[in-house]
Formats: sequence, structure tokens, C-alpha cells
Amino acid sequence: MITPADETLLRRAIGIAARAVALGDAPYGSLLAGPDGTVLAEAHNTVRRDDDITAHPELKLARWAARALDPGTAARTTLYTSCQPCGMCAGGIVRSGIGRVVYALSTAQLVELNPPSGHWPTVTQSGPHLFEEARTPIDAYYGPN
Repeated sequence: MITPADETLLRRAIGIAARAVALGDAPYGSLLAGPDGTVLAEAHNTVRRDDDITAHPELKLARWAARALDPGTAARTTLYTSCQPCGMCAGGIVRSGIGRVVYALSTAQLVELNPPSGHWPTVTQSGPHLFEEARTPIDAYYGPN
């Protein structure tokens, strides 16, 4: 459930996405609001412009929050975004300490609107391997368990 204030800020994120298109960028926009609803930062997708596959607005704001906010403040912020964060962005949001995400379109809805989006090839993963060797730098940093 979202509040009227959430709806206002979510509409602003959608507006950022619309401005991104007007600038020639991909149609994704986000903003980070503080505990009182004040907009702290805004961003839009600049993947093509920056030639940077990580230039999603959600990840940009997660990075900003991790650098600029103390953990207690970050935990009380809300990220408003025009589309559901992808896996890369979701990981960054968790690591940044942002407390809440409100999005307009789900990934499934986005794929319905733009079928090629969200269809990435599966990457084969193999592991875990070499536990004793791999633990050495971890133990050196954090101390042995």
C-alpha cells in the first residue's frame, strides 16, 4: 500500500523517465527521498550516453546514498523508481542501506510493453571450489572464524 505522498514522488520518478527520453536516454528515472519526503537526489538511465552498463538510475542513487548518508539516515530513505529495479540494482540498493523501494512498472509489465527487455542469456556458474585457498584472503581481512 502506498500513500498519496508516495504517489506524488512516484509520479515525479515517472517524470524523470520522460525527461530522460527527451534527452535521448532510456526511459527510466528514479529519486531518493529522505525520511521527511524531501528529495535528496535524482537520476535517470544513461547507459548509452555513458557507455556504461551500470548507469541505471537506481544504482546511481544507491552509490550516492552509500557515500553521502550515514546508515541510520539511509535506512529511513525511500527510492522511488519508474520500473522495478533489476538484479544488479537490487543488490546495490541492499548494500547501500536504502530502507524502502517504491516502483511503478514491474519487470513483467515492462517486458509486456517492450518484449526484448529483460531477456538476458543465462550465465553458467560453477562453484563453490577451492574453499581452503579462497578463505585465506577472507580470513586475513575479517579474521578466522
